[in-house]
Amino acid sequence: MSLTNEPTPGELVIVTGMTGAGRSTAAKELEDLGYFVVDNLPPTLVRDVVRLVDDSRGIHQPIAVVVDVRSGSFFDSLQANRHQQVTGRPTTLLFLEATDEVLVRRQEAARRPHPLQGGGRLLHGLQRERGVMADLRGDADVLLDTSNFNVHQLQDRIAELFGTAASTRLKVTVISFGFKYGIPVDADWVADMRFLPNPHWIPELRPQNGRDPDVSAYVLSQPGAGQFLEQYLPVLRTVAEGYLAEGKRFMQVAVGCTGGKHRSVAMTEAIAGLLRDAGYDVSTAHRDLGRE
Repeated sequence: MSLTNEPTPGELVIVTGMTGAGRSTAAKELEDLGYFVVDNLPPTLVRDVVRLVDDSRGIHQPIAVVVDVRSGSFFDSLQANRHQQVTGRPTTLLFLEATDEVLVRRQEAARRPHPLQGGGRLLHGLQRERGVMADLRGDADVLLDTSNFNVHQLQDRIAELFGTAASTRLKVTVISFGFKYGIPVDADWVADMRFLPNPHWIPELRPQNGRDPDVSAYVLSQPGAGQFLEQYLPVLRTVAEGYLAEGKRFMQVAVGCTGGKHRSVAMTEAIAGLLRDAGYDVSTAHRDLGRE
């Protein structure tokens, strides 16, 4: 409980990332969630926007600003302002990205050139953009890969991340995946469950998945499963506390097996349950479940 009568400042979300990765969709969803949204804002004006919103709507009003590659040379000022916390608001830098193949397809479908392609190919513009945005990507609080998202899935993810008031609690997402489909690029930690026997080779378990009680019981009863959970949770808690100390409020833990159906799903649910019991704000996702 606060010891003062001062209102809690609303969150400031800075939305940036690759052209075609979903910045406009994210901005619209944030607006629907009650954020005051400003699109295509030069980073040098972020502080001015916050001051104007503070004066007109009060400091409790959450704000989202969208910054794209056209801001180029102003990115240094954006990062400096964030690190110096000049706005006085809890600030999250959201970086949206996707694979080159997906970005090219989306841009071609929209029949729009890339702002940096000049007279060259669209792919060359994307490669230049990745270079310009590299430092921001590395500094992001939330790195969201939208390659496999449709519009509604991206909206749901933004609502999950920013649909509540700013909190000092760490938000942890535990996501299962199949190695044969690739490791999630936005994962902070990756655990490999392929050291456990695969339920796929048991006929009665094969059609089920890791959320089904029989599969979960089988996976968690295997030698090494309990020891892994017992030793992995303290590691995650140590990292989580370090993230909070560094001002990071989001952590994504990826748990993989061969196809993302049995072992990774069961262990994802087990890890999430232990983290919830430890007091963390936890959500789960099963990226490749049903994909086979």
